[in-house]
Amino acid sequence: MAEIINMPRLSDTMEEGTVAAWLKKVGDKIEEGDILAEIETDKATMEFESFHEGTLLHIGVQEGETTEVDKLLAIIGEEGEDISGLLDGSTKEASADATETSSDESASNDDTSEASTSQEIPEGVTVVTMPRLSDTMEEGTVASWLKNVGDVVEEGDILAEIETDKATMEFESFQSGTLLYVGLNEGDSAKVDSLLAIIGPEGTDVADIAKNFTVGGEAPKKEEAPKQDAKVEAPKQDTKTESAPKAETTTNTTGRIFASPLAKKMAEEKGINLSQVNGSGENGRIVKRDIENFSPVGSTQSSAPVAKFVATGQEDFDEKPNSQMRKAIAKNLAKSKFTAPHYYLNVEFDMDNAMAFRAQYNSIPDTKISFNDMIVKACALALRQHPQVNSQWFDDKMKLNNHVHIGVAVAVEDGLLVPVVKFANEQSLPQIGAAVRDFAGRARKKKLSLDEMEGSTFTISNLGMFGIESFTSIINQPNSAILSVGAIVQKPVVKNGQVVPGNTMKLTLACDHRTVDGATGAQFLQTLKGFIENPVTMLV
Repeated sequence: MAEIINMPRLSDTMEEGTVAAWLKKVGDKIEEGDILAEIETDKATMEFESFHEGTLLHIGVQEGETTEVDKLLAIIGEEGEDISGLLDGSTKEASADATETSSDESASNDDTSEASTSQEIPEGVTVVTMPRLSDTMEEGTVASWLKNVGDVVEEGDILAEIETDKATMEFESFQSGTLLYVGLNEGDSAKVDSLLAIIGPEGTDVADIAKNFTVGGEAPKKEEAPKQDAKVEAPKQDTKTESAPKAETTTNTTGRIFASPLAKKMAEEKGINLSQVNGSGENGRIVKRDIENFSPVGSTQSSAPVAKFVATGQEDFDEKPNSQMRKAIAKNLAKSKFTAPHYYLNVEFDMDNAMAFRAQYNSIPDTKISFNDMIVKACALALRQHPQVNSQWFDDKMKLNNHVHIGVAVAVEDGLLVPVVKFANEQSLPQIGAAVRDFAGRARKKKLSLDEMEGSTFTISNLGMFGIESFTSIINQPNSAILSVGAIVQKPVVKNGQVVPGNTMKLTLACDHRTVDGATGAQFLQTLKGFIENPVTMLV
């Protein structure tokens, strides 16, 4: 059945969009996740991806043309499907609406509906909806509110921290006024374009606006609230002024502790005593980021996690809601695994020269590089010689990249982030090392920007530091390959007919067979071997 694709709302202030470029044409096959077009909004030009599969049957807005949000953009369906009824409906929509409006006005001419009046938005009032903060974002979670109901909001003030499928980002207000209503508690999730907040003149009654708001289609999904005892007071709310979501912990010797529900839940899961946490929210309130960044006094990196006590013979489990990041990882990796025909090439490199090279390089004052930095540099140089491995697959073409952007997988609490070292072949080893360390540190604190996680042409995943000797990875689409790096192992090796002590490292290259043939992948690994086993050649 054909699906109508409307002009999306790609920013909270967007009212209309311009098609900068179509990346698909009528008749092309569309897969879920394919980029349909580039849409110019009031803030930026963004890629718009399809959430449907099928054939592109109709384009409603040509390149350079502009239309309002929610107006017909395209139609996707089965090849050869008759969509004349949909097209007739779209062309007659305006006149039908006008006729219906006229009829309604006539019927209600003698008795104006009070309900109808109550749904009108008063002057100066702005409805703020859940923004689309990444091109793949379908829903968002309010990590924390930085403003309370009743607070004065200036244009540019940070309203809230929103957790997307990629990162937790600050969301700023583009309006000035008073925060009159919040539609989501901290920890709650809702789809893009659902009601997030209402801003307007102080004292304005917005209860009916909030009650009758229907854009977004469904009520927000609630995370399970943390258990409360009799000492905890729920925030009181009335129809005019809803207080921003707050939760109070029980009284202790240091006084009352204020913490958001999400922070309390995370603290409970991590076994963190809230009395030891310094809150960075308004009035010292403890929010999500405080729990994420908390380090107990006197703790060390080597301290082992304490297992939950479970009585002998008792079945026990804990439920943990899936974060936006975890949902996105599940969706994207499943799509990659089942749409890209993976195959794997395994190699083992001699690391003696690499170890000696690194030791000499790090003897330079204020210089420190890792083996991973050397692998990033070697891959970048090898990819310049093998653009087929540095490619992307599309239904009607392959894109062979002549620039090299290396994605480096970083493990974080909620899953995996892949910050990108741009133009890695042009950077020195210390520059790569500094970039990777900076990215890894900020990734674990969820402080990476979307731009720093987009545009990779090749990905490296390294589990060697965990003692893993070899493993395989799932390709990070739209890349055509990913390199899995194992640990350096000391073992007997044969050199010049003699068994001698040696150091080796195993690597596995996962390739998309649509773009990278076996021989092409093997040739890339041969070039990579030359750089790794003779690292001085990377300096030429």
